[in-house]
Amino acid sequence: MTKPPPGEFSLPVRVYIEDTDAGGIVYYVNYLKYFERARTEYMRSLGYDKPAFPGENLMFVVSEANVSYRCPARLDESIKATARITNTGAATLTFAQTVLRGATCLVEGAVTLALVNSENGRPCRLPADLRQKIKDSQNLEFRI
Repeated sequence: MTKPPPGEFSLPVRVYIEDTDAGGIVYYVNYLKYFERARTEYMRSLGYDKPAFPGENLMFVVSEANVSYRCPARLDESIKATARITNTGAATLTFAQTVLRGATCLVEGAVTLALVNSENGRPCRLPADLRQKIKDSQNLEFRI
């Protein structure tokens, strides 16, 4: 068994019928939902219980997503979704993400989030406390 990369968050997922097409194969867009759940739970593990920053008018939006589909997941399988921050910017976080069945990579991708003002949609710098928590958990160098 290979050890996960430093800072990788893993979320177990069961494939339900609502996730699949008529043939029992996970519908392609649902992998993005698995990615979202893993990112959300990763942020929760850092102490951020909501996808937005209440009282600060800040929220994350997806600014880019690249996905490669390798092998399908099927009804009732136990899989896992992973999330690991690979790049940071003044207002962005880029995650490397996978959906795995055991050691088999089913889907892999990169998703970039931008932090924006929820009232006007303009980019905002990542809060210092979030930057520090990410740095501590992953030993990342921030690009400013």
